[in-house]
Amino acid sequence: MPSFCLEVSGDFACFTRPEMKVERVSYDVITPSSVRSIFESILWKPAVRWVPERIEVLTPVRWTSLRRNEVGSKCSARNALYVEDDRQQRAGLFLRDVRYRLHSRLELTESANRQESITKFIEMFERRAEKGQCFNQPYLGCREFACSFELRSATTVLPPPIDESRSLGWMLYDMDFKNAKDPAPRFFSAVIEKGVVRIPEPTSPEIRG
Repeated sequence: MPSFCLEVSGDFACFTRPEMKVERVSYDVITPSSVRSIFESILWKPAVRWVPERIEVLTPVRWTSLRRNEVGSKCSARNALYVEDDRQQRAGLFLRDVRYRLHSRLELTESANRQESITKFIEMFERRAEKGQCFNQPYLGCREFACSFELRSATTVLPPPIDESRSLGWMLYDMDFKNAKDPAPRFFSAVIEKGVVRIPEPTSPEIRG
């Protein structure tokens, strides 16, 4: 299947480490699950799924510390939520001035019927991405950190990513929703090589639950 490239950027980003229980602390770079979410914000259908392939980091990793007001509980149909009574101020270590090139491919799922072809969805995505259309505003980890996006052609000459190579440690790959009531996180050992993070295949033994 062909691979698509989106260049995304934003003032702030937070790809929260799940081991941090109270304060929000971001991973050094965007996670595969966030890559998937950005592509899905432009095109999502039950008949297709996005498979992230690699991340190109275009700006040096920069950090900033912010305090934000957050709500400590969720609103439901049974319980009314009074924001002023449940407001909490929390510190967070976030990324700032981020820019990535995200590569992902489109595949048919088991929900696709025999009449549906991958070509239809490819053309649909290209059309929507070129026009800047999306079902919901793509964001960088947290919904308040909106990002802009632009579709990049394979024939376009693009500047190289940053010249940085190091281990990023264990990073969240995505959630496993086989048990919808109790989804399990899956991780992989991430490495940035000359500004590029290569993402394992979903069935790769590199991904561990």
